[in-house]
Amino acid sequence: MNTDAADIEAIEDVVATVERTQRARDADGFLSLFHPDALWTTGHGKVLVGLDAIAEFTRSVLPAAEWDGEVTYEVVHTQFLRPDVAAVKVRQVYRSAEGESEGVPLYVMTRRDDGAWLLHVCQNTQVHVGEHRR
Repeated sequence: MNTDAADIEAIEDVVATVERTQRARDADGFLSLFHPDALWTTGHGKVLVGLDAIAEFTRSVLPAAEWDGEVTYEVVHTQFLRPDVAAVKVRQVYRSAEGESEGVPLYVMTRRDDGAWLLHVCQNTQVHVGEHRR
C-alpha cells in the first residue's frame, strides 16, 4: 500500500501532541486528539468507550498527575491498514529519580475528510521489568 509522507508526518505530529499535552497536564489539548467514537484502554486495563467517558477519566486524573521526571513518546512503527486507517506502535518512557518505566501503546488512528488524523482505538500497555520486548 502506498503511504503518503504527509500522512506519516501528521501521525507523528499527533503522537508528539500526546507527549506535549501529557507533560503539560493539558486535558483539553489531549482530548482534542480523539475521534468522538473513540475506545481507550488504559495501561491498567480500564476500558473507556466514547469521548465522553475518555474526557471524564482524563479530566479526573491528568491535571493532578504527579511525576517528578519527564515522559517521552516515540513512534516506532506505523502500518497503514487502509489509506485512512493506521496502526501506530508507540514507545512511551517515564523517567524520574527512581528510574524508568515504559509503556507500549497501540493507537489505531483514522483520517478525517479534511486530512486530520485522530486517535480512534487505543490500548496502553505497561511494560513490566524483566519482560522481553521486541
